Amino acid sequence: MTAVAAAIITRQGRVFIARRPAGKSLAHHWEFPGGKQEQGETLPQTLCRELREELNIEAEIGDFFTKSVYDYDFGTIEIHCYFAYVPNDVEIKSNEHEQTAWATPDELKNYTFAPADLPIVKKLQNTKL
Repeated sequence: MTAVAAAIITRQGRVFIARRPAGKSLAHHWEFPGGKQEQGETLPQTLCRELREELNIEAEIGDFFTKSVYDYDFGTIEIHCYFAYVPNDVEIKSNEHEQTAWATPDELKNYTFAPADLPIVKKLQNTKL
């Protein structure tokens, strides 16, 4: 099983999401930014590192939001999702994704998310941000 940490970054009632690029597994699917846990890291440490690498931001990791486990044909992914706080004046741009967006929880249904992210989307749709 591969442990992954993912961020729920919010601004003005919207959530930051990113679309995986061509050539990567699950290409063109939307996801919440984050990445795989490395040996010796806590999940919040993983998330800080991944947000620094992918988005060039320093984030404060907040409360745990939810966990999702999904069995892909390439292995099982266990996503641990946390709220992450980034100052409003910090621009967020991805180094690794082909597109990014800010969407309300209700608008998330208009995006094609990776299967492991769908339980997170569903829970967000029932959460007041």
